[in-house]
Amino acid sequence: MPFDFRLPICGRGWGAKNNKIIMLNPFFEKYTTPHQTPPFNLIKMEHYEEAFMEGIRRDDEHIEKLINNPEPPTFDNTIIDTEDDNGYYDLLDNVSTVFFNLLSAETNDEMDALAQKLQPILTKHANDVRLNKRLFERIKAVYDLYNNPVEGAPAPRELSSEEQRLLEKSYDGFVRSGALLDEAGKDKLRAISEEASMLGLQFSQNLLKEKKAFKLHITDEADLAGLPDTQIQAATLAAKENNLEGWVFTLDFPSYSPFMQYSEKRELRKKMFMAYNTVCTHDNEQNNIEICKRLINLRRELAQLLGYETYADYVLKHRMAANVQNVYNLLDQLVEAYKPTALKEKEELRNMARQAMGEDFVLEPWDAPYYSHKLQLEKYNVDSEMVRPYLELKNVIKGVFGLATRLYGITFKENKDIPVYHPDVKAYEVFDKDGTYLAVLFADFHPRKGKQGGAWMTEYQGQWINLKGENVRPHVSVVMNLTKPTDEKPALLTLGEVETFLHEFGHSLHGMFANTRFSSLSGTNVWWDFVELPSQFMENYSLEREFLNTFAFHYQTGEPMPDELIQRLIDARNFGVASACLRQVSFGLLDMAYYTKSEAFDEDLVKFEKKAWEKAIIGKQLENTCMTVQFSHIMAGGYASGYYSYKWAEVLDADAFAVFKREGIFNQKTAQRFRDCILSKGGTEHPMTLYKRFRGGEPTIDALLERNGIK
Repeated sequence: MPFDFRLPICGRGWGAKNNKIIMLNPFFEKYTTPHQTPPFNLIKMEHYEEAFMEGIRRDDEHIEKLINNPEPPTFDNTIIDTEDDNGYYDLLDNVSTVFFNLLSAETNDEMDALAQKLQPILTKHANDVRLNKRLFERIKAVYDLYNNPVEGAPAPRELSSEEQRLLEKSYDGFVRSGALLDEAGKDKLRAISEEASMLGLQFSQNLLKEKKAFKLHITDEADLAGLPDTQIQAATLAAKENNLEGWVFTLDFPSYSPFMQYSEKRELRKKMFMAYNTVCTHDNEQNNIEICKRLINLRRELAQLLGYETYADYVLKHRMAANVQNVYNLLDQLVEAYKPTALKEKEELRNMARQAMGEDFVLEPWDAPYYSHKLQLEKYNVDSEMVRPYLELKNVIKGVFGLATRLYGITFKENKDIPVYHPDVKAYEVFDKDGTYLAVLFADFHPRKGKQGGAWMTEYQGQWINLKGENVRPHVSVVMNLTKPTDEKPALLTLGEVETFLHEFGHSLHGMFANTRFSSLSGTNVWWDFVELPSQFMENYSLEREFLNTFAFHYQTGEPMPDELIQRLIDARNFGVASACLRQVSFGLLDMAYYTKSEAFDEDLVKFEKKAWEKAIIGKQLENTCMTVQFSHIMAGGYASGYYSYKWAEVLDADAFAVFKREGIFNQKTAQRFRDCILSKGGTEHPMTLYKRFRGGEPTIDALLERNGIK
């Protein structure tokens, strides 16, 4: 036992030692906060390592008890027990959830250093569990009871379909983690997974540090030419935060993207573009090139150790796509369908630039956003700054929540008694249509120093039904990097940011509506080319007039967004859609190129990247730029061999929304069917089975092509 825990723990989290009052570790017992959410206000840095180590000790003790059970292995005493569904307080899971969520959303140098220290310990522990021979023998014995029964042996109790799914997932999870390997193979797998885990962490830390280190500091007001007031005010605030005079622009998306779109200063656009597209390639400690190469090789080695030719083969066994060829079929189909239109879009952009700058003008990558904005204005008289005044964050929140109310009858109420980890974060109680408590939703809106870029959904507690029959409800979190308020204006969003909000909110609905027996099959615990369906489905509402009319009011006058502006937005819906599609396809091709390799990867990473996605690229490729070194999805985010899933799910979401378009986009019966068939079911059945139950048939690409105006 590594620590002395003899002091009593009481509800207030305090104890006494040598007549001194000391605070005990808040992770050690069940939380006493509303709905037992994490007590962020009590958690200190010194609590993490202590809780991790004690959590590992308790975990080992629990597993030892399980494998020493003298009773023959059964589903109930083995599979359910490994699911931690017997009242066992999972300290390790609780501290891991908080720590690693905050490592992305609210980190610092001390936390980064601790993560480096803990990662090999945690990876070793995970391997110790997955490679525990006696534990696997019990699980395999139960699996064989149902799948390879001995003739004449007593029949085990019948399993529900969800229990059967859990049994298969439990057994297969151990097999895919090396349980069938010999001891030499297990040792090699341990080494691979421990090294890959450390490298993935280092990749993410390098990326965050490199992106946050760059600042475009402007002191000459003339260099602000073309930038809207919203961006200038945000840059003024950023300068103040950095104790600088003038204006500061960063690589955070709400700063970078509008700068590239509006700045008239071509050299400054180039500087921003090159900074953004060369992060982690420089000759410094944050260079990710060798890390990426090593990760690619480690994953190939892991797959081949487990009997697969490539890492993609290993991953796709548990995906709707099923195999490499089906992924390439989709990506190639999209290239064939969209590339002709994308080439026309590119030529139109070149012509626009030449009209403005002369026939000899060469359109460079840092020019594309700027002239694309000009072209959109010319064709549709619409841009993101026109809609910002109507998209105040507080109203967007009401609109997005109101959409869920209109579809599913659920309601949201902010509860300031629920602790949060940063003042930007809001905590909401979510209630079902019958008024019963459904979930807690944390919403984290704005970029800051210790926060990764992008947007994501995660959980602090999953959903499951325990042995007492209690439905343990989830604590869901959406984390975004939306435009911040300034001294002069509230947070005013672009339509793209509203789409991001809707996307992550769709994921959160998948988590909040979860209603399954087991936590490992609950909510977003589904195959990764299915998990984006609920999120991308919600994006469809961003340009629905009836939806915009519920919240899009001018932040100063209160006037609704004019119908003619909404119509211009609708008309411009497919502006640049083919180029955007090919961009996503190019990322999918790059991902597959790395992870379909069966031989050691020892090539020049930058050159390989440019060749890998060539068929989907319609613009100029610059020698020094590199996407791979900042491609978190496939290097550190779990999407290796899975980035195609965004396009796969887009086919599904277009097909699903076509049902709503036919039956009514706010039709509550249709929404209830979507909830019952998909959102609440998690991974309890095969994704296609769930989808066909909702849709009445398999999806086709037709609805996507129609939505994008391609056919």
